[in-house]
Amino acid sequence: MLSDQLKRYISINNLIFVVSISMFIWLVWYFYTGYGGPTELVAYLVPICLILQILHMHNNGYIYKRLPPIANHLIVILYIGICLYAFIHFLLEYEQIAIWRQGSYTRQDFIAGLLILVVVMELARKVHTELFWMNVGLIIYTLWGYLSPIDFFWHPGTSFYRVVTSSTVELSTGIYGQYAQIALTTIAAFLLLAAAARGFDAQGAMVSFMRRIAGKSRRTIPQTAVLASSSVGLISGSGAANASVVGAFTIPLMIRYGVPREFAAAVETAASMGGLIMPPVMAVAGFVMAEFLGVPYWDVVLRGFSLAFIYYATLSLSIYLMSVRLMPPEPIDVGSVSTYDQLKTAIFFIGIIFLTILMGVLKYGEQLAGLYTATFMFSLLILLFFYFKYVRKDPEADKDSLFANIRIMIETHAEMTSYLTLLLSTLGIMVGLFTVTGFINRMGGILLSIGEWHIIALILMAWIFGWLVGAGLPPTATYIVLAVIIVDPMRKLGIDPWIAHFFCFLIAVWGELSPPTSLAAAVSARIAEASFMRTMWEALKMCLPITIMTFAIFTRSDIVVSPGWWQIADTLVVAVGCSALTFAMFGRFFSNWKSDTTIRVAYALVSCLMLFHPNDTVARILAVIVLPAIVYGVVRHCRIAPPKSEPQTQPAG
Repeated sequence: MLSDQLKRYISINNLIFVVSISMFIWLVWYFYTGYGGPTELVAYLVPICLILQILHMHNNGYIYKRLPPIANHLIVILYIGICLYAFIHFLLEYEQIAIWRQGSYTRQDFIAGLLILVVVMELARKVHTELFWMNVGLIIYTLWGYLSPIDFFWHPGTSFYRVVTSSTVELSTGIYGQYAQIALTTIAAFLLLAAAARGFDAQGAMVSFMRRIAGKSRRTIPQTAVLASSSVGLISGSGAANASVVGAFTIPLMIRYGVPREFAAAVETAASMGGLIMPPVMAVAGFVMAEFLGVPYWDVVLRGFSLAFIYYATLSLSIYLMSVRLMPPEPIDVGSVSTYDQLKTAIFFIGIIFLTILMGVLKYGEQLAGLYTATFMFSLLILLFFYFKYVRKDPEADKDSLFANIRIMIETHAEMTSYLTLLLSTLGIMVGLFTVTGFINRMGGILLSIGEWHIIALILMAWIFGWLVGAGLPPTATYIVLAVIIVDPMRKLGIDPWIAHFFCFLIAVWGELSPPTSLAAAVSARIAEASFMRTMWEALKMCLPITIMTFAIFTRSDIVVSPGWWQIADTLVVAVGCSALTFAMFGRFFSNWKSDTTIRVAYALVSCLMLFHPNDTVARILAVIVLPAIVYGVVRHCRIAPPKSEPQTQPAG
């Protein structure tokens, strides 16, 4: 009888929960005390993160679906055994490895490093296929670079022993290096906010609330995606995750009220892409940027808000102009949002304000600010839960269970943290091999020589290189590769490091959408049952502000260089310039096509002057003149552009 009771609790799900709660407690204790430092923390917790990823992959239909279940079980046991071996080895030998044996490792150090390297590479093959094959190519290149027939790629080669140690036990690069440390410290602290919101379904409540305030017209239905995605983007940091969470609600809603499927999917794709720019998470790349620049993360956040404002303000206008051409202005019933959901939404935004005060006013560090904010949000959500469940006996709260909510929060935090740790550990291997082979120095030298010829040529070359990298890698990986290779040549040519880093960051965001790959577009197209290529093409047009901002920061540099009033001025100038270009693309001013084309070309030319004229005063004067012209143009567009026939309400699919 006792054995039967035990069997009820022995399961993969419960094992995941046990490992998750262990890591959760360990990380919270570290955020509060900082005990041992990030290097020691990573040495212990990377194997735990890998165990979590192994268990999640096994629980989601086995790691190797072509093998029988018993083979999968044995392989999982083997992988977990390797992780435990690496954990115990570092637990016993950390001080010796980190201090006394640097450059002279024992055979056991090498074996532990080799085994954990094999596990990380195999998990990356299943989860981050592009990164896996890039690392395989780099390992081959590192070993036999002397065989290259091209002088640029030639290097004397190195030993397999050096490949393994530089990727593992050296601790400065590779699996246990800087990037994994960022994942398990600053990023993990901020993910506590996302976990608390997910545990009590504050994200779902927020989407419903945003639909309520978007308006009562068919034309404003797509704005729901903009509002909801910008809000969820505060804590998601992923375009695909944003599209899946928000798009599951907004895309069927748009389709139901007559929005074409490709347009609905493109709207959600473009809105979700803005979540990558939205502080405080900023696609995780913001944390790495702060580490590169050696500045508090709040300095990055201040600049990120300006770019996010420009992006969403312009995107909202472009979507509205296109909606006017597709939808009649007839009113619709928007439904109601329960008081419970409204208060959960309020708590979420109060938490963001609380985080801003801690970091921006009281100057708390990132980890303590994230921990205190998550504790604050969690406490308010629990009090709200108890009040609505036991005092008001609200049916919305009656569906929830406190233990289930807390479990979801802990498991969500552990899963997101372990996933990002695997990603950044894989990137650590890549950057470490770049360093060992000297590729970074050679690539930087070429870019420097191009820049000496002309700085614009360097910028264009860097953008093309970033587009090629971003076509196959996620935004965080793209940013790290670009920052390592591009920033130093730009800095040597006199470009401010803030401009260079945000240039790389915006290219990385663009790479998430650029053809031929876009996870956000794929998710949105799947939800809408629409064409992937048409969805991506429509989203590319809507996301033009990203491309414009990528280059505009070189002329309107106060956006990312000097937080303050001049930053606000340049932000407004770029927002007006992007809006003018948006009207030139999607607006209509006259019914006659010749007159309309002429005025739209004028809008485009003036927008380019505002964005790229070297004189700030000229750009600001033009912005003051053009802003009312844009408002009047939108009024004209609403009169001329509406469709002749009303779209039919259709099923959501």
